[in-house]
Amino acid sequence: MKPIIKNLQFIVFALVIYSQAFSQSFKLDVVDKYIEDARKDWRVPGMAVAIVKDGEIILEKGYGRLGWDNRNVVNEHTLFAIASNTKAFVASALGVLADRGEIQWDNKVRKYLPRFAMYDEYVSEHITIRDLLCHRAGLGTFSGDVIWYKSERSATETIEKIKYIPQQYEFRAGYGYSNVMFITAGEVIKAVTGKAWDTFVKETFFEPLGMERTISSVGDLKAKENHASPHKKIGTQEKAIEWVNWDNMGAAGGIISSVHDMAQWLKLQLNHGILDKDTLLSPKQQNILWTPHNNYVLSEASKQNLPGRNFSGYGLGWGLYDYYGNMVVTHSGGYDGMYSRVMMVPDLDLGIVILTNSMSGITAPLCYYIINSYIQKDTRDWSAKALEKALANNQHQEEVEKRKAAKKENTTTSVALSKYAGVYHDPMYGNLTVELDDEQLYIQFEDAPLLSAQLKHWHYDTFEIVWENTHAWFDFGTIQFLLGNNLEVEEIKFDVPNYDIFFEELHFIRN
Repeated sequence: MKPIIKNLQFIVFALVIYSQAFSQSFKLDVVDKYIEDARKDWRVPGMAVAIVKDGEIILEKGYGRLGWDNRNVVNEHTLFAIASNTKAFVASALGVLADRGEIQWDNKVRKYLPRFAMYDEYVSEHITIRDLLCHRAGLGTFSGDVIWYKSERSATETIEKIKYIPQQYEFRAGYGYSNVMFITAGEVIKAVTGKAWDTFVKETFFEPLGMERTISSVGDLKAKENHASPHKKIGTQEKAIEWVNWDNMGAAGGIISSVHDMAQWLKLQLNHGILDKDTLLSPKQQNILWTPHNNYVLSEASKQNLPGRNFSGYGLGWGLYDYYGNMVVTHSGGYDGMYSRVMMVPDLDLGIVILTNSMSGITAPLCYYIINSYIQKDTRDWSAKALEKALANNQHQEEVEKRKAAKKENTTTSVALSKYAGVYHDPMYGNLTVELDDEQLYIQFEDAPLLSAQLKHWHYDTFEIVWENTHAWFDFGTIQFLLGNNLEVEEIKFDVPNYDIFFEELHFIRN
């Protein structure tokens, strides 16, 4: 028994030294001040941060206000959209179903959704649950998001349009971040369990973990107090915008939570899916989720910005890479007016969640600052460097200004305004109606009244889109009416510069 006792003594001694080393390198008051200073520098209205270490929450705190026009302060229970951090919940829910033997990762999607179809019949027949969750289906990044965005279509109706999304690379031979594949994964959960994806996630994770404030729909905010307001930068100011309903794509990004609740999720993840003595998700399935299923080239710029990083890939619902010899498990989330990030270093039993009510890039540098405050490998001023880069990046505005500079003044349309009016159809989207009212043109997207807009003559047969509502991802845009040889209006071409909602994927032909 003496050797065992000695070994136990050594382990206890090592843990004490380890804990002391952590406390010496990681000064919570310094980190706390850094976070608040960074928030002010980035002009983020409000944010919340939680840090989990060795199974304990060592920080959960709010910074700033619920909105620039709201004096109420953010705290650890303030609700924010976590957006694509929802994907890990959906992947884990499928992991639970795999534990129960109700699915297998390589089961074909059509086993559960017989009508599911993509750009190619072979792909439609062979795509698996695993493929849905690792962005290798052959679709471009964010391709097809225009189908569901601000639309009243259901998830089922959205999925029916996927077959019209064009292929971007060979099946399983590339990377294209796809929300529509995760919408499909949510429908697989429903087909297997008979419950909506969010009902199953609530029963499987929210309730056991005590995530009492976490919800899955903007519609549920009415029953909740203490939620932040989304913000968009308009000019030089952050302006509050309306919450947008994401119910139809909820399995890809619909969860709304607080850092206190998300800290419970981090503790579960860092404890290999085990809550107290109950296994919610087996270590075997978590290992599958945390195994790279889709690797991609790490650019030289990325290596220079993160010298401790050598590979990048995507597991099932999680981004994966190395950092100074430790695996990082992470995901970001982008919602209309809110960005979020989860980052874990399992080897160090360290997890971070940052939720913001701004569309700024503050979350990544803060996560790296916190990690490096512990490992002491790269002690640069992460926030300052990232902010400098962000302020210098005016690519979106440059694209808009380039288009504005190309405007030809004093031109007229080729035909009378009444000739543009009519119904136009795109198989991927549906109908677009152009109406003429009192010598003014208007457009209405089918099932998406929030995308209604007035058309203001720009030049020739091109019109500026004057949106009736504020949109987080885009603002300036134009549509061009394409005419045939006999001056008959035949189709519409969109140009709305942005990085997420691709109107140029739509090709509306006149009925």
